[in-house]
Amino acid sequence: MYARAFMWIVSKCNETLDVKTVKRAYFIGVLDIAGFETFEENGFEQLCINFTNERLQQYFNNFMFVLEQEEYAKEGIVWEMMSFGADLQATIDLIDKPMGIFSMLEEECVVPKGTDMTYKDKMYAKHLGKHPSFGKPKPSKSKYEAHFELKHYAGVVAYGVNGWLEKNKDPI
Repeated sequence: MYARAFMWIVSKCNETLDVKTVKRAYFIGVLDIAGFETFEENGFEQLCINFTNERLQQYFNNFMFVLEQEEYAKEGIVWEMMSFGADLQATIDLIDKPMGIFSMLEEECVVPKGTDMTYKDKMYAKHLGKHPSFGKPKPSKSKYEAHFELKHYAGVVAYGVNGWLEKNKDPI
């Protein structure tokens, strides 16, 4: 029933936007950034999901909003250009760039005595208090221990690093 009601609304919007006198291709599109969620315990897999969604959100912002602003300029609409991807880029870089979370994990996997906790300590030494998207979680009454927090576009997520080195060493 939900799907039928939704499709009816989209059809009505598309009919309303259709101009018969001029050949145009207007349509309604829906973006669902699915998968960004937080749990009591967030591990390596959840970071990968949230990182993917951070990248998708940035792509959507750049694709939709930048193109929209360019259209405003073509039509002569007075508009102050804005950057919609800058807020996301800091977190994306923290995760994906050299000396970021993923590259430090790769590096720690080849250290003979590397452990999840030595990895956490290296991230703290490199990023804690130095990067706006990286933080130390507040102590919690939960049985789960979070080791660091990341500021994502959708909110702050606390992650635990237990098992990360073992998971990252798996070639599959």
